[in-house]
Amino acid sequence: MSGHPGESAQADVPPAGIDPELSNADIAPVPPSGRDWKAVTFFALWVGMAINIPTYMIAASLVEGGMSWQQAMLTVLLGNVIVLVPMALSGHAGTKYGIPFPVFARASFGINGAHIPSFLRAVVACGWFGIQTWIGGAAIYTIVLIIFPGIADTPDLMPAWIGVHWAQFACFMLFWAMNIGLIWRGINSIRVLEHLAAPFLLLCGVALLAWAWVRADGFGPMLDAPSTLTGDQFFDLFFPSLTAMVGFWATLTLNISDFTRYAHSQRAQVLGQLSGLPTTMTLFAFIGVAVTSATILIFGEAIWDPVVLVRRFDSPVLVFFAMVAVVIATLSTNAAANVVGPANNFSNMWPSRIDFKRGGYITGVIGIVMMPWKLLADPTGYIFTWLIGYSALLGPVIGIILVDYYLVRGTELDVTDLYRRDGRYAGVNPRAVAALLLGVLPNVPGFLVHTGLVEGQGWVVDLYNYAWFIGLAIAGLAYWLMMRGRAGRPVAAAGAAETGGEVAA
Repeated sequence: MSGHPGESAQADVPPAGIDPELSNADIAPVPPSGRDWKAVTFFALWVGMAINIPTYMIAASLVEGGMSWQQAMLTVLLGNVIVLVPMALSGHAGTKYGIPFPVFARASFGINGAHIPSFLRAVVACGWFGIQTWIGGAAIYTIVLIIFPGIADTPDLMPAWIGVHWAQFACFMLFWAMNIGLIWRGINSIRVLEHLAAPFLLLCGVALLAWAWVRADGFGPMLDAPSTLTGDQFFDLFFPSLTAMVGFWATLTLNISDFTRYAHSQRAQVLGQLSGLPTTMTLFAFIGVAVTSATILIFGEAIWDPVVLVRRFDSPVLVFFAMVAVVIATLSTNAAANVVGPANNFSNMWPSRIDFKRGGYITGVIGIVMMPWKLLADPTGYIFTWLIGYSALLGPVIGIILVDYYLVRGTELDVTDLYRRDGRYAGVNPRAVAALLLGVLPNVPGFLVHTGLVEGQGWVVDLYNYAWFIGLAIAGLAYWLMMRGRAGRPVAAAGAAETGGEVAA
């Protein structure tokens, strides 16, 4: 793959008139000569990103919550098919114009307003970076326990509010340093690791499935565990879980153009994603569902965290190599899926000062501050607080961007103006900001209740179960109503000043 994210792919001269303060080598348009990714490239990309421990965990958490394996798989498959639609639609602009997500967002939110969706996307990615780093650190901690089994009983040196033992935190920071080292060396340094680690983790997943098959006496008993949910109880879990499944990749629906900007054609990006996302997610999710179902028979409880499960194996050698596999695979997945997006978004905030590497360092620091171990403390918090919580923010953003690109502008953008402060996308588009607020507002009560900040119940709170869908629909409709008849009117610098920096788009 040439023109890999994080590398300078500007072999051709960029369009004339670009403001150097609004561009750098990482967010400038990719020239036609750099757009050579085929469908198989996008398929491989999704295999590398979808085969990871959180994919296993979200499906396994549904079984832990009481679903049967069939119900859990239906939820996972349906969620991925749904999210594939905005994913392919959002990727169109990247392929057509060679622009990354933060630049694409300038068309709807304005040059300055684009910092809002860019920041939201970046913060969510920082959270995912932290989650993956915690998982990798937990694998290292398991290896340490094999060598020094008494370390867990040493006095805890960490403040109580941190919530983890010092040895666990030290392993987390060690894995964090490994990620920062890859960022420092550049994305190209992990290309080989990325391609090797994904099939390696898939092989380990199949091996884990084989172990469960043997211990549970075959697939029959393993998958015979019935649902423990009644009709109402099932739907109470199904709808928020479906939203969480969509929210799992709601991040990439926004910044998929960071990758499709390198696509050879629209057909390549659509077919690559269609063949890679739902198939890989469903296959690896099945492993999580089946193994978690088996743990109910084997251990008498559902163990949805594979790192915790592997620690129960009798063979220290087996545990050691399993954890090495988790470390390698998580390292490559983290760098590929959780660095490119936020690095470009932070770069967009100050292109002349923040490049890809500096954006990656910022991502790493925020990933620590968010304390990801608390997000993964239980499956309820993982689904309701994290996955649905950020989908309530990102759903409205993708609704606005897609309505703007397809309905308002008819997929026609002025690339040069996307990099100019005196063009048609100047300043801030207040209509996009207003639509974003309208899309987020209905989901605020539910978020406050599920996080325990307030008490409440009723239909207003229940709306939170559909956060991504509601936010996308309301924000998209509101934006379309406010923007009808306003596309295509260029604004001079003076005109932007007269309207308070509003985009006359």
